[in-house]
Amino acid sequence: MARSVEESSMPAVTSATTVPLWINGARTASRSTRRGDVTNPATGQVVRVVPFANREDVDLAVKAAVAAYPGWRSTPALRRARILTRFRELMEQHQKQLALIISEEHGKVFLDAMGSVQRGIEVVEFAAGAPHLLKGEHAGSVGRGVDAHSRLQPLGVCAGITPFNFPAMVPLWMFPIALACGNTFVLKPSEKDPSASVRMAELLKEAGLPDGVFNVVHGDKEAVDAILHHPDVKAVSFVGSTPIARYIYSTAAASGKRVQALGGAKNHAVVLPDADLEFTADALIGAGYGSAGERCMAISAVVAVGGAGDALVAKLAEKARALKTGCGTAEGMDMGPLITRAHRDKVSSYVDAGVHSGATLVVDGRGLRVAGFEDGFFLGPSLFDHVTPEMTIYKDEIFGPVLVVLRVDTLNEAIELVNRNPYGNGVALFTSSGGAARRFEEEIEVGMVGINVPIPVPMAFFSFGGWKQSLFGDLHMHGLEGIYFNTRTKAVTTRWPNEDAASPGFIMPTLG
Repeated sequence: MARSVEESSMPAVTSATTVPLWINGARTASRSTRRGDVTNPATGQVVRVVPFANREDVDLAVKAAVAAYPGWRSTPALRRARILTRFRELMEQHQKQLALIISEEHGKVFLDAMGSVQRGIEVVEFAAGAPHLLKGEHAGSVGRGVDAHSRLQPLGVCAGITPFNFPAMVPLWMFPIALACGNTFVLKPSEKDPSASVRMAELLKEAGLPDGVFNVVHGDKEAVDAILHHPDVKAVSFVGSTPIARYIYSTAAASGKRVQALGGAKNHAVVLPDADLEFTADALIGAGYGSAGERCMAISAVVAVGGAGDALVAKLAEKARALKTGCGTAEGMDMGPLITRAHRDKVSSYVDAGVHSGATLVVDGRGLRVAGFEDGFFLGPSLFDHVTPEMTIYKDEIFGPVLVVLRVDTLNEAIELVNRNPYGNGVALFTSSGGAARRFEEEIEVGMVGINVPIPVPMAFFSFGGWKQSLFGDLHMHGLEGIYFNTRTKAVTTRWPNEDAASPGFIMPTLG
């Protein structure tokens, strides 16, 4: 749990290790006196102290990136790709170490942390192939003696502001592609679990990345605002809640920066009566309660169509009650704690609100105690039935292990329900009907769609991003859209005059 306190008032945590900034290729002490606590959510104990960078810290990091930019930009794309390939190898070698860091600071189950690091590594693999995607286009003889070509060129200093729920994967959506395109980078990870970002910075240096190309600053709104207003930052990528995404987008865009800001979600799973019940229930349990529901792609609302409801709810309840919740590094756990005590209490209050609004609480996760970890931030899985769209447990992004079931009569009603929701991040349909699946895929107004796939996170060579209130900006992350976001196009028209060439004259030129 990160809480802003003055350094002089922290005698209880002075023995904890301080997480450094990473500036110009080295661990760097912050000039700020403001600090926060990083806790192990399973124990509730402070394990590290994180500095909250001030404007001076951010300016130092940006200046390092500015100084490194000319050399990195002029480095051939193939050489940049070789460094990223070496970084990928080091990430694979240290994957378990990174997963343990994530499990300790975030709380998620170790195998889930391993999987999230793997998905990030896949983006590095994609970025290493960027030379092929940076070629531009060429057209010869567009006019008499005239050729034309385009060039994809880097922007300059790019920045990433990332959330607590995926402290390795989400940064890896951003900086490998930015670096492959020739940009330098400043990362501001979540202050709640910052250590994975510093470890990745060390691995980048070991891979041969020049000093200053990648920098890490920690902190809260002061650091964020310093990035958003810095004149030398050309582009900002963000993943987080919708209110903050809207703020990031409006603030950075007003400063003339390119922005991609991914916001919140209320991901639905529509279940038709012809779906395989056992398969569907298993998929929804993992999608709803995996990582304690702290995923931007978690399924949080199940829409049962027609006669699917009763049997599905009974199966979900059976499986939810069987889940094992405990310390993320313990063997056999399905769910770990939530990130902070405050967040655990907030999620628990949503369960209270659901009961008060009249929804049927089928499984109650409140009051869970884990032996040996009594001070941890644990909350068991909760399951509601007969939820309506007016209830806060449906309207709000809870970001915890709370799954709600709504009931409708037809697929058409289900599609209309999903499309009315202000979020458009991810959605899934469970069915054995190809016709229903094709119609759903065509009509649903959501950026990422799964057909019998509960968490449709695209592979790195496709783009990740939602619609509506889940995205502010024009381009998604990774895939080709990641390349386009991190470059700007220059069109070049070439003519080499000779004695037979006509004068351009004083009229609008035509090349044909």
